[in-house]
Amino acid sequence: MDSDHCLDLFLDHLRVERGLAANTIEAYGRDARRFLDFLAARSSALESCGRSTVMAYLLELSRAGVGPRSRARALSAVKGLYSFLIKEGLAKENPAGDVEAPGRPLHLPEVLSLEEVDALLAAPEVKDAGGLRDKAMLEMIYAAGLRVSELTGLQLGQVNLEAGYLRTMGKGSKERLVPLGDEARDWTGRYLREARGRLLKGRTSPYLFLNRRGARLSRQYFWRRVGHYARLAGIKKDIHPHTLRHSFATHLLNRGADLRSVQMMLGHADISTTEIYTHVTRTRLKAIHQEYHPRG
Repeated sequence: MDSDHCLDLFLDHLRVERGLAANTIEAYGRDARRFLDFLAARSSALESCGRSTVMAYLLELSRAGVGPRSRARALSAVKGLYSFLIKEGLAKENPAGDVEAPGRPLHLPEVLSLEEVDALLAAPEVKDAGGLRDKAMLEMIYAAGLRVSELTGLQLGQVNLEAGYLRTMGKGSKERLVPLGDEARDWTGRYLREARGRLLKGRTSPYLFLNRRGARLSRQYFWRRVGHYARLAGIKKDIHPHTLRHSFATHLLNRGADLRSVQMMLGHADISTTEIYTHVTRTRLKAIHQEYHPRG
């Protein structure tokens, strides 16, 4: 089987049938060509390539200093090439089919300090209904570590201020209970007494937090409000609603909460997802050690 001809057919498929952009096709072509050159150097045929050969290719890329992101893209090109060849009857199996993409570098989430959280939560002007609503929302998203979609989707029946908890539906339609602290309870109660009715203006809605038309708030609107209050608070970091969720988890762990409890409050199905926050706390511990230890 002529590998150059197979590559040409593959790229034509990407261009004509899949309609991919020219730069995307070019990237696929470069990665596929590099793989074919690797096979040629080993005198390996395209149709008889096995999983071990694909693994050897990825290892060679790693030794050549190719980063995880680029290696993952290279693997994607190999998988795509063989998927096409199988579809065309030119190959029987995909040797890269069950090869996992190389792990990408860990990007730690942006986290606010306790002082920055205090400044952010103090930023809303609570004299009007909108400001009081924003104050309650900021307190609640930080107190409960909610996703922004969970916050804006909260309904009245999901919040029990007297008992001090809320019930939310997270990813995969999994329900969880999350405790609320006194500040979140107090400000949400004040919002319900003083502001929600003013926003409703005689209308009805099942949602807890409302816009000025008495309807459910959008995620995009709250995103903008968080940025607005961050600027008012003098916070230089590029923050968004999820930053408060990250901060919630990190601050709990920094103060001694166990990982399993934080996992339950965040609604993570797999504890490995929660473990990213232990990297944040380790980074903080290392910084403290370096700053204060005599031999840090």
